[in-house]
Amino acid sequence: MPCATIERNMRAERDTVVKFVTAVALAGCLWPAVAVAAPNAKSALMRARTAYNQGQWDEALAAAEEARTSPDFADGADLIAARSYLERFRTAKTADDLVNAREHLKRLDPSKFSRSERLEFLVGLGEALYLDDQPGAAAVVFESVVVPSTELTGSARERVLDWWAAALDRDARPRPEIDRREIYQRVRERMAEELTLNPGSATASYWISAASRGQGDLQAAWDAAEAGWVRAPLTADGGHTLRSDLDELVQRAIVPERSRILGQPADAIAAEWEAFKDRWRR
Repeated sequence: MPCATIERNMRAERDTVVKFVTAVALAGCLWPAVAVAAPNAKSALMRARTAYNQGQWDEALAAAEEARTSPDFADGADLIAARSYLERFRTAKTADDLVNAREHLKRLDPSKFSRSERLEFLVGLGEALYLDDQPGAAAVVFESVVVPSTELTGSARERVLDWWAAALDRDARPRPEIDRREIYQRVRERMAEELTLNPGSATASYWISAASRGQGDLQAAWDAAEAGWVRAPLTADGGHTLRSDLDELVQRAIVPERSRILGQPADAIAAEWEAFKDRWRR
């Protein structure tokens, strides 16, 4: 074989070896990068959830966007982002936030979720429907979370229970009276059940009175307001929020309607309410 051919073959073999070694070296560099990406995405997801729980919506969205770069965490990140957009919409009323929330909820795959994430997904769907002025559909979704579930506890359960009742209230208002009565009866019964499980539920104490008033049962609404007032110290904040909400309900809705039905001056009925509160004031 000519010397030039031998030399060329040796160069070709040497180049092949160099390429192989280089490829192996590059692979060695790339694998650690992939291994590092997942922990970084997981850390970003944890930061997103922490920021969401603290009400820091912008920070939650930024961390969720970072987390979704990893396919393993993309759905969880989209879920937190959707909930953050919804909460930001509730405060700022920016239309794009509601659109973005809906788009994030549509594109995620809930089949990958844990049970707690599925509950969070359903709450997000219900909230999106409610904020998009679909209260009837929102109430159906919320009910599927609240009624059978014992996993929602504390403030999360109170909040979803309140959204469920508020959605039914909005859905009931334009309906014929017979339909309204049936809807408000569902609320009354559900809240009565909740109070047997949790006598300190501010949501149940408020809505059992509000739903009675919605039915036109003003005596029951008055009685439930008084019961809620004396039971208020059992609530999470010692009754401050519940008593404020009940006072507004009584003064603005129950007093004038009760005055009309009983044929008594509204001032007299309002004075009766004030006297009751004084007897139970600390």
